[in-house]
Amino acid sequence: MDKNRIQGKLEKAKGAVKESAGRILGNERLRAEGRADKAKGQFKDAAGKAADAAREAIGKASDALRKSTKH
Repeated sequence: MDKNRIQGKLEKAKGAVKESAGRILGNERLRAEGRADKAKGQFKDAAGKAADAAREAIGKASDALRKSTKH
């Protein structure tokens, strides 16, 4: 798993906590920070997923190339 996915999940969780705390406390600034943290986390998670997919595709292509050169 790409480090960006891990960081993204942590960032989303932190944002959810802030947003909930802001809602409970009636603090709009804290809610907004929470939403921003969640969005940042979603971006990092998506970047990590893309990196994982790219690594997987490269691995498959490399395996296919190795198999084709053995014959």
